[in-house]
Amino acid sequence: MRSILRKLLGREQGPPKMLEPGTAAPEFSVKAHDGTTVALSALRGKKIVLWFFPKADTPGCTIEGNSFRDRYDQFTARGARILGCSFDDAADNKAFAEKFGYPFPLLCDTTRTVGLAYGACDSASARNARRITYVIDEHGRIAHALPKVDPTTHIAQVLSLL
Repeated sequence: MRSILRKLLGREQGPPKMLEPGTAAPEFSVKAHDGTTVALSALRGKKIVLWFFPKADTPGCTIEGNSFRDRYDQFTARGARILGCSFDDAADNKAFAEKFGYPFPLLCDTTRTVGLAYGACDSASARNARRITYVIDEHGRIAHALPKVDPTTHIAQVLSLL
């Protein structure tokens, strides 16, 4: 009954509307946990792994973040930059990054602009980002879109795509 009611009210959250491989990755410029601004256009020429996570310092996000950290050298050896992205503010993402020693930026998409552009949420009032990942190629195009992410196996999957 609840699912029918949600559907009628337009509140049912189905699978994310992912960007298609081959399309241009939407440009963004957003503050990271360390106070720097990260712009996608400034990263042209590099592969980008853009992983959206629901909430800083929660179990699944920690597993995923720690796995990216632990295999960070393998990503950089393949010419890839890792960008985490959540709707958390800079203080929460900074505490998360410092607690676990993340060597990559955590983007603070508090306006949900990046999340909306990439299908990580359906509205600017979304509480959390969906757990999805994109691989963006050196030319700024979507190479891979991963709508179903298991934090325990995800990093090996992304590495195999690079």
